[in-house]
Amino acid sequence: MASNPFGGAMPTFKKEMIHIRRDASTLFFALFVPIVQLLLIGFAINTNVRQIPTAILDESRTQESRALIERLVATDDFKVVTYVESDARLRELIVAGKVKVGVRIPAEFARYWVEGRTATVGVYVDGSDSTVTGEAVNAASGVAFTQSVRRLLGEARRDSIPLEVRPTVLFNPDLRSANFFVPGMIAIVVQAMIILLTAFAIVRERENGTLEQLSLTPVRPLGLMIGKMLPYGILGFFEICGILFIMRYAFQVPIAGSIPALLLFSIPYLVTILGLGLVISTRAKSQAEAIQLAFGTLLPTIFLSGYIFAIDNMPVFFQYISLFIPARYFIEILRGIILRGAGFAELWHQGLILLFMGVTTIALAAVQFRKRIQ
Repeated sequence: MASNPFGGAMPTFKKEMIHIRRDASTLFFALFVPIVQLLLIGFAINTNVRQIPTAILDESRTQESRALIERLVATDDFKVVTYVESDARLRELIVAGKVKVGVRIPAEFARYWVEGRTATVGVYVDGSDSTVTGEAVNAASGVAFTQSVRRLLGEARRDSIPLEVRPTVLFNPDLRSANFFVPGMIAIVVQAMIILLTAFAIVRERENGTLEQLSLTPVRPLGLMIGKMLPYGILGFFEICGILFIMRYAFQVPIAGSIPALLLFSIPYLVTILGLGLVISTRAKSQAEAIQLAFGTLLPTIFLSGYIFAIDNMPVFFQYISLFIPARYFIEILRGIILRGAGFAELWHQGLILLFMGVTTIALAAVQFRKRIQ
């Protein structure tokens, strides 16, 4: 009698099903992660830029200037968040990243409009954010074109266009893609490397059978966490320095701000992702699970950190989630210092948030480790 080539298939199938049912991490990554990917792609990602934070400098303060502001807001591309009193304050808000667009309506705007001369409006656009630059320029120019056509249709003869928008792309006037993406990529690359390496720190001790020996030594959980993370923190710091060097001289991305300030701000970010890696390491039962958890942090980081897609255009739910993503704050720091020339006065709160996140994650890792060895 010939042997059955499919013999043993059903018992093996039942064995593997029992293994999957008992392995919570496998079920999580097999079922939950694809759903998260679908939700992120379907709801969080929105390439249609709307409601761009905008500051207005209205030096005309007339009915005509207010009507122009209303037409800009009516496009749904601009969201007026503040009015300023000077051109210096307008630029200061853009440098700080608090607004993406600044509109300056000169004092002679209404007079030129009534007299039939060309009334000009200045539009300053944050060139460090690729998602808003083109949309803001096109939307402002579209409003000017529409108003000009309406005015021209109402007049039999005219020697000049009624309204002209003069856009100025700040910080990246040539619209180089390297200037947009390379600074933010630093945060993504460093996180991927550091979290993956740090996630093995405690798991390796467990699989080698030396975790119990550590519990018998006078080393305290917090001291163990700090000792584990310091070598990888030094490695990450030198990686940031190397990437900055390549960015500056290989990609020709100018650094407008202070390099020492940038390196100082990188420390709380490194502390945060090191702490996150230790949390994963104390949670994972094997190196395979540690790898899965480490790579699981990359998807929300890429999509919800503002690296590619504007956070302001996401649903409110995902905007709240982005508040817990460390890369969001470090990308703001990187683009602020490298492209806009921002300093401590504009970016200190991002650094403070990262420092708080770092202390919290390290403390959480120490608590989890203490529970595991008890």
